[in-house]
Amino acid sequence: MALYIGVIGERICHEAHRQIAEKVGQLIAESGAVLVCGGMGGVMEAASYGAMNAKGVALGILPGHSRDEGNPYLTFSIITGMGEGRNLILVRSCDALIAIGGGYGTLSEIAFAHKLGIPVVGIHTWNLTKEGKGDTRLVEVSGPEEAVEKAFERAQSRRQEKGQRIKEKG
Repeated sequence: MALYIGVIGERICHEAHRQIAEKVGQLIAESGAVLVCGGMGGVMEAASYGAMNAKGVALGILPGHSRDEGNPYLTFSIITGMGEGRNLILVRSCDALIAIGGGYGTLSEIAFAHKLGIPVVGIHTWNLTKEGKGDTRLVEVSGPEEAVEKAFERAQSRRQEKGQRIKEKG
């Protein structure tokens, strides 16, 4: 089964983040994974564009009530009508996430991922601390290639661990 790698980030982004997201989307598609995103503009649109150009699949989890709200590079879209509540659906749908920049919506997705044990790799994103100590669950990397490599490693490791737990229960 293909991996599902989420790309999260701001809806309105600057050019550097747009370029990073486009390359991340391309690399995800070239690796045979499904790109999952919020389906809107900015980082999400750039990643979808990169995936489309690499002949990959981009799945948008839309916050509104119409497919027309999604960016034009999505292969498939899911309409939730849930606003930001769709962030939880997006995170649960992924084996790993790559956060590029991001506002409070991205922060909520990172928090959901941490709570659910879904790996997060970040490029220029939130710096998390708890009780004055850095949160090592969010792995900060410097560029698209390293982000996709780390996300794939962590996603595959998580799948193997889940598979092992299922075998032990059976």
